[in-house]
Amino acid sequence: MSKKVFPDAKAALAGAIKDGMTLMAGGFGLCGIPDLLIEAVRESGAKDLTFISNNAGIDGAGLGILLETRQIKKMISSYVGENKLFAQQFLAGELELEFTPQGTLAERIRAGGAGIPAFFTKTGVGTLVAEGKEERVFDGERYIMERGLFADISLVHAWKGDTEGNLVYRKTARNFNPMMASASRLTIAQVEHLVPAGEIDPDHMHTPGIFVKRIVHVTNAAKRIEQRTTRKRAA
Repeated sequence: MSKKVFPDAKAALAGAIKDGMTLMAGGFGLCGIPDLLIEAVRESGAKDLTFISNNAGIDGAGLGILLETRQIKKMISSYVGENKLFAQQFLAGELELEFTPQGTLAERIRAGGAGIPAFFTKTGVGTLVAEGKEERVFDGERYIMERGLFADISLVHAWKGDTEGNLVYRKTARNFNPMMASASRLTIAQVEHLVPAGEIDPDHMHTPGIFVKRIVHVTNAAKRIEQRTTRKRAA
């Protein structure tokens, strides 16, 4: 077995996480989130953490469990509307928030992984998002500068992976996970289906193993539904 494979999430985080670190957590809502790794962060007791994530899960799930223990100091996020505790802590001045448009957030992470320190975008020009940011005009259009994002640790969830860390994401779970995997000093992946190296077709890999340093095999991964909606059957 590869030295990258750890027996559980707690072991995968051991010796890596410290107070004050910046972490990325993949997923969108509850889809494709590294839930067991997030639970391991809670068990570590690390505090004053900055998390880069599209959202903070929901109350009692995802990053929401770290809000409950007040381990998160700051969130760099796009969508924060599903978590009442998030809103309470933010409005009380107990949680810092760097609010970022969703496409800009994705590009900031991609840029960080590619070694690009900053870029210009039209998104947010003339709004609160642009406050305090450098602005330039290109071809007669106004743009604001956004910084690339790079973390100490990235926590990602993959549908399939091999023992060398090559990863495949499935459907909607292929959201923020791929770019986050390349944008940190240490990427830890929880994998639903772990296979021997060489079993995944190179053309089907979404994240090359060179980016992944630690792997946890997650069997019977929970597939929680953020909002269950139903409609009447057609007549």
